[in-house]
Amino acid sequence: MQQKNYTNILVINLMHIGDLMLVTPVLRTLRTNFPKARITLLADKKLADLVVCNKNIDGCLLLDKKGADNHPLAFLRFIRRVRREHFDLVINLHRNERASALAAFSGARRIVGYAKPGFSLFFDMVLPNKKAVMHQIHSHFEVLEASGIVAKDKIDDGGLELWLADAAKSEAARIWKAHFAEGEKVIAFHIGASWKTKRWLDCYFAACADRLIRRGYAVAFFGGPMDEALVAACIQKMQEKASAKLHVFTGKVSLAVLAGMLRRCSLFLTTDSGPMHVGVAMNVPIVTMFGASPVPGFYPYDAKDVLIKTPAPCHPCGLHECPKTGKENMACMKNIPVGVVMQYVEELLERYDGAPAYQLPAHYGTYECRVIEL
Repeated sequence: MQQKNYTNILVINLMHIGDLMLVTPVLRTLRTNFPKARITLLADKKLADLVVCNKNIDGCLLLDKKGADNHPLAFLRFIRRVRREHFDLVINLHRNERASALAAFSGARRIVGYAKPGFSLFFDMVLPNKKAVMHQIHSHFEVLEASGIVAKDKIDDGGLELWLADAAKSEAARIWKAHFAEGEKVIAFHIGASWKTKRWLDCYFAACADRLIRRGYAVAFFGGPMDEALVAACIQKMQEKASAKLHVFTGKVSLAVLAGMLRRCSLFLTTDSGPMHVGVAMNVPIVTMFGASPVPGFYPYDAKDVLIKTPAPCHPCGLHECPKTGKENMACMKNIPVGVVMQYVEELLERYDGAPAYQLPAHYGTYECRVIEL
């Protein structure tokens, strides 16, 4: 199939932090194949920091999902705003009603991607999201390939990408200088997650933090305001809670500043979460523990990273809360021991000599992480 020449392209993804990061290889591929096109990304306004500086797009349309645009009349006004752009191609990479409606009523000459029933009638081609059997990025690429937008051999997969505004870079540098000595090796922790079933036990994180501090590393806890109570409870379980090597930035920095700080860290110990994917984009070595999440769809997209899981028969359940009781409750996470996690933490720290992420080479085209099944 001959590739068409699109000049005004809209990509839609209104999902969360990690989901938005997983769209960045699509943006790169579109820019490579349509260098003269105007490429716009439609995203959640609260995540603007992650995308406004992306070098592969010309602009953003930002929907205030839980604010000004969160009522029918405002949403209709937003649709009219989209229609005024006269896109000739819309690619929807978010299969929910709101994103499907924006694509369906965009007025674009061609509309492809994921869609909810009903809205799919307005699409030229609807494709399934195959995140249960392949990485979400590869499913997105299949949308481009199957719809004839980009041939398979023209996919330009540069991994996850994130560019930061100068103000965010400066703020990250200022905070770092205020808290860490020059040359200090820092291990980032992110213990929260949108689902309880994605969270490793806080007492396990506490034990890891204690071990790292005793070995001379600084430990930095990150996360959003919703993670503050979780982090406070974890720290209370630490033996080294009074150490000067312990730093808490939970709820205190923006997403962009988080990214700027992660690029200075030596390693990131994290749940399956949005910040995990931000860490991938910042090239920091990652050790992560997966419970309810499907490994094929959302593993950290970098070959140097390590994902640890147990062979629980209910994995991946995809449930936000574990329905089991007693010893079986959250067994998929309980049965990932601290000793095993620390084995791979120490391995990566030794392999990369604890260097900050910005000093490590990126490996173009090598993205499948190592999966350790216990």
